[in-house]
Order: sequence, then C-alpha cells, then structure tokens
Amino acid sequence: MAGRVEGKVALITGGASGLGAESGRRLAREGAAVVLTDLAEDAGRAVADEIIAAGGRALFLAQDVTDEARWDEVVDATIAAFGRLDILVNSAGIASAADPDPAAAPGVMGATLEAWKRMLSVNLDGTFLGVRAAARVMAPAGRGSIINLSSILGKVGIAGGPAYCASKGGVLMLTKAVALELAPLGVRVNSVHPGFIETPMVLNSLRRSENENEMRDLIVSRHPVGRLGVPREIADAIVFLASDESSFMTGAELVVDGGYTAA
Repeated sequence: MAGRVEGKVALITGGASGLGAESGRRLAREGAAVVLTDLAEDAGRAVADEIIAAGGRALFLAQDVTDEARWDEVVDATIAAFGRLDILVNSAGIASAADPDPAAAPGVMGATLEAWKRMLSVNLDGTFLGVRAAARVMAPAGRGSIINLSSILGKVGIAGGPAYCASKGGVLMLTKAVALELAPLGVRVNSVHPGFIETPMVLNSLRRSENENEMRDLIVSRHPVGRLGVPREIADAIVFLASDESSFMTGAELVVDGGYTAA
C-alpha cells in the first residue's frame, strides 16, 4: 500500500533532533525521500542513517538557516539527489536567543538588541529564506507544500518571552501572506502551532528554570489534556499538511496544543 506522501521529496530544517527529526522519520515512513539539515552534523547524520536503515531514503546536509547563500545550495543539492522538491518543513528554531547560555536575562527589560536580533534571525529570517528558496522551485513546477513551524506562543503571549513570541507571530503572518501569493501557482503554505512538546528545546528550557519540577507542573496544568505533547503528535500534523489529504488548506493555522489556547 502506497504511503501518504509516496514519491514526494521533503526538505526539513532542524532535522537533527526534536520535531524536525521526528517529522523526517514520519515522512520517510509514508514514502517520501527526506533531506535533513541542521548545524548539529553528527546528530543529523545519525537520524538520516536511521531512516536509511529502516528502508527509507534520506540525506543529511549541514545548514545554518540564517545563511542566505546556503539555502540555494541546499535546495540545489536536494534536487540533484532526488530530482525534485515537493515539501519544505521549516522546523529549525531556538527558544532562547542566548542558547545555550542559561544565564541570559529574561523579559523585555533584561533583553539586549543583540539577543532580540538573534532570535528573529533564526526563527523568522530563517523561515523567510526557506520559503523563498523553496517557492522559486515549487512555483514553476506548479506544486508544493510549505509547512512553517510556529508555536502557540505565536498566537498568545507569555511573560519573559517577547522575542520568541514576536518571532513565532511573525512566522504566522508570513505564512498567511505567502499563502495568498502562491495559491494561484499551486503551492500551499500552512503553519503548525505546537503546544509544549517533550523535545530537547522544551526540556532544556525547563532545566534552566529555578525549579524545574514546579515549572513543569505549571506548564502541564495549562494544557487541559493534562500532559505535554510528544513529537509524534506534531509530526502527524506535518504529514497531513504535506500530503494531498490537505489539498484544500492554505494559509491555515494548525494548532496542536492539548487545549492550551482554548481557555
């Protein structure tokens, strides 16, 4: 039985861990060839090797998503390896502009302009560069699905996180504007808004808090389902948006948050 994205080729940033890695695994299991990119080269290659060992097709490429020239190189390499590009998953992102520095001062009064620019550079500029690079290939082909990872914190605010919220809110509106532009050309663009998910990014943020257990309990309490999400639940949403099952969806916000934003 053919997979849900059989014959398609997916490019996934942030593919070395967390949501990017799990999305790569799920897309590969559903029949796509996947190109994973990340700054963490050893971890990224390990995920690609895992996919290949399971019978899938995968390639890892080192990439800094803020490097404009590298985007064209990665797209060209994807097409050279697999002949086409059908799916882009913009998953690369950071939760702290000073990552991995746990001493970074939180909030607007403690933030520096350098930290603000770093956050937006990775989370928003990197997404813009990916959308532009993929659209230049997808639009002439008249097909494609671009999936941008935003966050519930691109829809609601959180104290201490102005740069993160701004970056993810920017991803939401970038998605909508580009969706309108590319719809007549056959390319769909949607955003996914996860709640708090059991990923290295979230777990590292919890460890940096003054009391990890209390902070975890507080965050869990804000999800009516009573738990954090797991990467597979976001990856399943990404497979849906990548597949033809979502062919009438573009410019949409797919919220997968355990009820966090329902209150």
